[in-house]
This record gives sequence, structure tokens and C-alpha cells, in this order.
Amino acid sequence: MSQASAPGHSLRRDWSVSAITAGFLAVLISYSGPLVIFFQAAKVAGMPNEMIASWVWAISVGAGVSGILLSWKLKIPVVTAWSAPGTVLLVTLFPALSLNAAVGAYLTAAMILFFIGISGSFDAITRHIPRGIACGMLAGILFQFGANAFRAISSMPSLALSMLAAYIIFKQLVPRYAIVLVLLCGAALAVLLGQTHLGEVSLRIARPVFIHPEWTLGSTLSLAIPLVMVSLTGQHLPGMTVLRVSGYHTPARPIIALTSLASLAVACFGGITIVTAAITAALCTGKDAHEDPARRYVAGIANGVFYLAGGLFAGSIVLLFNALPREFIAVLAGLALIGAISSNVLGTVLEEEHREASMITFLATASGMSFLGLGSAFWGVVIGSLAYLVLNKPYRAAPGKRARQTAS
Repeated sequence: MSQASAPGHSLRRDWSVSAITAGFLAVLISYSGPLVIFFQAAKVAGMPNEMIASWVWAISVGAGVSGILLSWKLKIPVVTAWSAPGTVLLVTLFPALSLNAAVGAYLTAAMILFFIGISGSFDAITRHIPRGIACGMLAGILFQFGANAFRAISSMPSLALSMLAAYIIFKQLVPRYAIVLVLLCGAALAVLLGQTHLGEVSLRIARPVFIHPEWTLGSTLSLAIPLVMVSLTGQHLPGMTVLRVSGYHTPARPIIALTSLASLAVACFGGITIVTAAITAALCTGKDAHEDPARRYVAGIANGVFYLAGGLFAGSIVLLFNALPREFIAVLAGLALIGAISSNVLGTVLEEEHREASMITFLATASGMSFLGLGSAFWGVVIGSLAYLVLNKPYRAAPGKRARQTAS
């Protein structure tokens, strides 16, 4: 019986050390991997520490509150986070895109996702996006991060190579916690090499900074629309799959609707779209959280509580990451994304019928091109979709074949 259908829940009775630990590890992994990409985006945009702390506060509070509410209400372990693919997209658009325009795009994307959520059209929309096109765009966005991990070898070989070796070893021994262990090993080695400034780190409470939104056509097409697409296909779809594989057959409607409302609430403080987590969600939905599936919702609540704590001390988190060398950040981000890069490259080439169009999407996106003020993610989808229409002629296909071509 799934958590949602089990009667008589009491948080005091259902809590367990294993569930609390699972929630904590999910947050730790998010801060070890996806948060690193957020720092890269902020640095590219030239944001001061106070603004970066506001960003971290916003995404942590948005993920924490939505995760707690959904897990408590639905009685299933709903783990939410910020859009990691969307954050990667920011790196490709800054500094040409202003922060005010980015916030306007966040709000636009959140409103689109909210209407998709409450309408119940999530499954229908994802079925009509060719999986190869979506994977090609996401693989193209992520590609540079994987490459940067190895470029760091030229400027700091001992640190970069050691972190790479640690990743390979830990991936073999303890794959679930490999990134956390690489973070610890890399940080320790950076200290030994004298490449840190830990004396500047102190306990600091975050102060949210309000950012006035600005709406432009360019930011809507370059950021808002791709952000909706990667949030649906790269986060909500695999996140819902994780829940359903674990036996939690809750509808997507309340999850997408509430995370979208959370996105609207934190957008003006720098918080990018709040979505369903996928990779870290597996920590809270499996047996490691609790043998009884009906008591794993506690892991989702614990995850949200730890996010709120992280948001409170976002200023200290920013100082800590600033004290570490940029090569450390580059390597950690690249290694954290290897799994996502692999799965999306595989998705790009897996569907033989539209492999050519998917590869065109990947190459156009990975090129980093900019045309008419619009970024490569937008053009990758446009050019790849046009290639798909011309090469595959889905509008002429029989209904059965069309369904097979567009199924994700």
C-alpha cells in the first residue's frame, strides 16, 4: 500500500533516524552538486556576495517549504529542489541577460508551469515533446560543464586529477555518496595545497534582496520557454517517475501546481524555478529511508527542514564556496553532472527514427551560439524541431506511429 493510502499517520510515531538521515543526505548532495552550478552562474553575472546569498536563500526556502507541505499533505516522500538544468542555462545567458530580465523570465516560467499543473495537461505535453529533442537540448546545455572539469587540469592539475581519481574510486565503492565524498576530499586537498581562504568564512544569516522583474521578449524566448521545457522533461518527468517506480502513484497536478506557486514566491529574490527532484529523490523514496513505504514521507519533511536551515545560513554557504578555488568548483560541478550528461546523450541517440534531428539540437545548443539576441538553447530547440518536422514528417504519420515517435 502506498503512503498516500495508508491510514492513521502521526509524525511523532512515524519518524525514524533513517528517514531523517535520508533527508539530510539529499540536501547535502544538492548543496554539493547543483548548488555549485548556481555559484558559477552568479559569478558569470558578476553578482556580489549579498545577492548570491539571497539567491541561495530563495531556492532553499522555496524547495524546503514546498517539500514539507507536499510530503505532509500527500503523505509521500516528495523531494523538491531548484531546476539544475535551468541553472546551467543561466550560465550560458549571463552576463548578456540582466538579472531583472532573468527574474521576469522566472515569473513567466512559473506561471506557465502553474497553468500546466492545474490543468492536468502535464502528461499530454510531455508526450508531444520528442524525447530526443528534449535530451539533445539538455545534453548540449550540460556539455560545457563536463568539459570544464577537465579543462581545470591545466591550471591546477594536482587538485583536479585527485578529485577525478576520488570520483572514480568512490563511484565504484559507494556510488550514492560519491559526490559528497569528492567534495570533502577536494576541500581537504585544497586546504593542504594552500589554495583556500577559510579565514574569511564566518556564521552569517542570509538577508533576502528584492529584485524588480523586467519582462522582455528576448528573455522570454531565451530563458522562460527553455526553462519550462527543461523543468518538465528534465525534472518533473523523471521526478514523478521516481515516485511511481517506488509505488507512490500520486497525480502530478498538486506537485507541479504547488512547486510553481513556490517558484512565484521566491522569484523576485533570485530563486529559479522550484521543481520535483529526481536524483536526490531516490534517497528518500527507497528502503534506505525506511523499510515501510508508508513512513518514508518523514524523509521528505526532513529534507525540507534541512533546506530551511541551509537557507537561513545562506550567507555562510556563500563565503565557504568563495573560499575555495574556482578549479574546485569547476571539477565538482562537472563530476556531479556526469550522470545527467550520460542519460541525456543516450536519450539523444536512442530513438533511431529522429536521431538526426536530436543530434542537430545537441550540436546547436552545445555550440553556445547567439543569434538575434537569443541563446543557443532556444535555437537548438527551434532548429532541431524544424529538422524533425522535415526529416520525420510526424504530421503525415499514422496515429500509432506518431505516438511511438513522440513518446518519452
